[in-house]
Amino acid sequence: MATPRPWRVRMSLSVPYPAEFARQLLLDMLRIRYLEERAAELYGEGKIRGFLHLYIGQEAIAVGVLHALASDDAVVATYREHGHALLKGVPMRAIVAEMYGCREGCSRGRGGSMHLFDAKTRFFGGNAIVGGSLPLAVGLALAERMRDGKRLTACFFGEGALAEGAAAESLNLAALWRLPVLFCCENNLYAMGTSLARSQAQTDLCAKVHAFKVPARSVDGMDVVAVHEATRAALGQMQAGCGPCFLEFRTYRFRARSMADPEPCRDKAEVEAWKKRGPIHTYGAQLEAQGLLDEAGRRALEAEAAAEVEAAVAFAEAGSLEPVEDLLRDVYASDWTQ
Repeated sequence: MATPRPWRVRMSLSVPYPAEFARQLLLDMLRIRYLEERAAELYGEGKIRGFLHLYIGQEAIAVGVLHALASDDAVVATYREHGHALLKGVPMRAIVAEMYGCREGCSRGRGGSMHLFDAKTRFFGGNAIVGGSLPLAVGLALAERMRDGKRLTACFFGEGALAEGAAAESLNLAALWRLPVLFCCENNLYAMGTSLARSQAQTDLCAKVHAFKVPARSVDGMDVVAVHEATRAALGQMQAGCGPCFLEFRTYRFRARSMADPEPCRDKAEVEAWKKRGPIHTYGAQLEAQGLLDEAGRRALEAEAAAEVEAAVAFAEAGSLEPVEDLLRDVYASDWTQ
């Protein structure tokens, strides 16, 4: 069978959505941003422990992609996954409680920031291993195929994951078996603090993926409309039976790799230049220019997002830690002979 050609999407210079949906995209980016900023404060206060990897600057990707997926499609993400979990339907209060290590968290306090999980919403992690989301996504898609189901699977990962052997194996199997997996590469240019140009000889990520006969294209990951439209086009192709698709979202994170990272690798001028293209203020300005949002409406969205975050923090503050006698629960079987 001939290899499907990469699709082409003509991006509109304006926001092509009804006002309610257009504003919802902005609200969801604000929800992620405010949650992340509050998490950074809580980490500094010692309320959140362990590692904390923030998504600030990349919100357009989670929002654009998740709003294109169906509610029962599966999603697998990386350790920078708070926004993906939130948009997949995991309650914000369960996310913050999980960061606190409370039993009320989505992983009962055992996963923390990097291992959010919620089977009810089909959000299958939060994975701390670089590239770990890709083989899991292929397995989920294969299971769906064996059940004759129609649900799709999306997995998120950074550009550094494409240097992992598991990525090559996953892309190969997905293409070979024509599995409906949407590979979403969030290319923020720095994997583990090392720039793409210094870590990979081939920096054209779509060229790498084309070697596996997987349709691939690059998208402006700072533009929520571009992300959403490209995702819809890819999903349409997958639903028509083309097999997997690959989207490279070119983006940039405004914070360091993690809260524990002093970030010696990036030039401050570079960071500031990218901030000027921040997805929230640029999209908000676009809505205002088109008359889809006014200043009062924007303040209302900001207040709504802020109130949700504070309610989630209050819920986590009132949460409970797992008792010592339960620490071996789900770790060892009580009787392995059964």
